[in-house]
Amino acid sequence: MPSALPDGEPVPADGALPTSALSGLGTRPFGLYVHVPFCASRCGYCDFNTYLGAELGGGALQASYAATATAELRQVRRVLGDAAPVVDTVFVGGGTPTLLPADDLVALLQAVRDELGLAPGAEVTTEANPDSVDERYLATLREGGFTRVSFGMQSAVTSVLQVLERTHTPGRPEQAVKEAFAAGFEQVSLDLIYGTPGESDDDWRASLEHALSAAPTHVSAYALIVEDGTRLGRQVARGLLPAPDDDVLADRYLLAEQALSGLGWYEVSNWGEPCRHNLGYWRGGDWWGVGPGAHSHVGGVRWWNVKHPRAYADRLAAGLSPGAGREVLSAEDRRVEQVLLEVRLRDGLPLEVLRPQGRAAAARFVREGLLDGDAHAAGRAALTLRGRLLADAVVRDLVD
Repeated sequence: MPSALPDGEPVPADGALPTSALSGLGTRPFGLYVHVPFCASRCGYCDFNTYLGAELGGGALQASYAATATAELRQVRRVLGDAAPVVDTVFVGGGTPTLLPADDLVALLQAVRDELGLAPGAEVTTEANPDSVDERYLATLREGGFTRVSFGMQSAVTSVLQVLERTHTPGRPEQAVKEAFAAGFEQVSLDLIYGTPGESDDDWRASLEHALSAAPTHVSAYALIVEDGTRLGRQVARGLLPAPDDDVLADRYLLAEQALSGLGWYEVSNWGEPCRHNLGYWRGGDWWGVGPGAHSHVGGVRWWNVKHPRAYADRLAAGLSPGAGREVLSAEDRRVEQVLLEVRLRDGLPLEVLRPQGRAAAARFVREGLLDGDAHAAGRAALTLRGRLLADAVVRDLVD
């Protein structure tokens, strides 16, 4: 959850949504994101809305966070009223959600059931640091209804983990995957980062090999982004560490595709059994974000909560919406977002969504080998492997 919040119009004190936003509820997937903002330490590259325990106080205590977030879940039910759909997917992210006791995460999931209900076969994911769980912790989550766990591995190489300021040791993520399977999870994901300063091609190959050796059902591989305001960003700005090189990042992506091809890509940075919750984002579904700084989208209305956990807790304690601002998306806004997001998926984007300039660009990209010709003939804009390497440039022209 990014630390910066956009501007926007005020959110009503009771969090009420326009009637137009509620009218289509239930016709699109409905997901719930729960942000847990606590970390044991802050990684040097991270720009998410996270806090160390020593930074907080008042109503923002880690020990009481499950009860605070449950108060927002009750507000979700009040705002959506009779139109509230059952929840198709739940994703608990952070921060490090597994810094909370397993029983707290299970209690939060029970609150989702009590207030909104879970659809049959709902996907319920939590992120986890590999060193913040053990088999007993994972078994409690599985027994409590969690179906999927995503571990932040990032790398299998000690020197790379040190630059990223990760706290786990090499080998621990693979062991955590085994423990998750032993606890009864059928879906287990590993997140990797490539392009860390000092990382070599052989380092990246080793990380991919170690990740696959654990036989996860899903792997995410993201290029390192050096964010302003982070410790890593300051080190790069001062010349202490080199910035990631675009050509190197492209080569690393090709290595990832080669290694992970057996899992099969479904989104530019993701391989394996799709995360249904994230597909809801990419396909324009509805979701409610619970927690400080969390973003939501329902029926063309997007809003975001106050950023600091203490302000978040104080607003809920006063019976107020924690929303800091919101925007009502125009039809064009939603069209542009559909292009930006759906073209990243393996199935691509319906050509009918594009304007004439965009359709002309799509035909040109087929000739240039960036979009798949068979998909284009079937009425879709779908990236080739080369197109994935240049996805940002492709999207810019398709949006026109």
